[in-house]
Amino acid sequence: MDFSRKLSFLVFLLCVVISLKNQSAEIDRSSSFQKADYSSYGLPSVLKSPLAQRNLQEYDGHYNASHDWLRYDYYNESCPLAEQIIRSTLRELYESRPNIAPALLRLVFHDCFVRGCDASVLLDPADGIESEKESPPNESLKGFDVIDVIKSELEEACPGVVSCADIVVLAARESVLLAGGPFYPLFTGRKDSMVSFQNEATFELPSPQDDLSSLTESFASRGFDERETVTLLGAHSIGTIHCKFFFNRLYNFSGGDGPDPSIDSGFLEVLRSKCSSIHPSSALSASPLSSPSPASTEKRLSTALREDPGVRMDYEGQGAGFGTLYYRSLLQGKGLLFVDQQLTAAEETKTWVRAYASDLSLFRRDFGLTMIKLSSLQVLTVPMGQVRLDCRRVNWK
Repeated sequence: MDFSRKLSFLVFLLCVVISLKNQSAEIDRSSSFQKADYSSYGLPSVLKSPLAQRNLQEYDGHYNASHDWLRYDYYNESCPLAEQIIRSTLRELYESRPNIAPALLRLVFHDCFVRGCDASVLLDPADGIESEKESPPNESLKGFDVIDVIKSELEEACPGVVSCADIVVLAARESVLLAGGPFYPLFTGRKDSMVSFQNEATFELPSPQDDLSSLTESFASRGFDERETVTLLGAHSIGTIHCKFFFNRLYNFSGGDGPDPSIDSGFLEVLRSKCSSIHPSSALSASPLSSPSPASTEKRLSTALREDPGVRMDYEGQGAGFGTLYYRSLLQGKGLLFVDQQLTAAEETKTWVRAYASDLSLFRRDFGLTMIKLSSLQVLTVPMGQVRLDCRRVNWK
């Protein structure tokens, strides 16, 4: 009897050891930079709530079915310090320029949404190239200089190895971490586009003025369902939105005589105060003795917009929680952009707004998984792509 008990106990211990080794191997496999210490950020934990488990199998299926030419630690041999260089460079810049986090997060979305994650948005105009940078939705993009700095550091360490497309997605991931968001592992090995898609950027990127139908249709065209759409818009948790992007909601909404009825009345007054410099009566008012000419009206409005103030997305202060404030604000009618507030216009999307407002862990997990999906859209490989030596220019032989 004693022998049987001892044998059973030894078998049990052996099972425990094997299980722990398997878990450790899985963690190592799913980390895109083995030597980095992400413990201070809090890696995504396995969620137990029924809501968190819904459609999880579908997510994991997509995650495991990513392109064969992308893999973890793609630069492990060719440039082993690549991700560490990206991380340390961003940390240093973030200390003096915290606005780079939302800028790089927006940059990855505008790149990946147009023909996939190929760094086409970084190309400057040149012979034969009409730059995406010059499309109206991209005129306010920032962060190009940050990508240039990172690329310069990588070229010094590993010339001609790390693609600009990988830099964009990895820099966005590190920016999310710096802003208090979740860690998510990424495959690497993308190549850079040799063309830019200005026309598609102009007409296919979602607009801050989109209604819910247009928004979900736009995201569905890239393979995102309603839940993933709600998740990705959680990126609006950080950054500053200039008044011109929601100005029409404050006064003569949709050509009417009043504001957007979905805005909380108290919040409306706060926004009007913040954006008083471009109030229509101050930007477009004429002398009581004359009517303004079209030229003078256009000049006033142009001047007002150049002096456009902004409202921070985390207007209650940094540290309010990446995702938490955004979704709770929507439930209170305090969404800044029309497209944000539209997430509460139908029960299908409002259900997920409620879920993320009450369960931060659920949002962090879903956001990480959806960013993995976004970062894997239509990636390029050779010979269709290349590794640019300068992210702003194609390598011409």
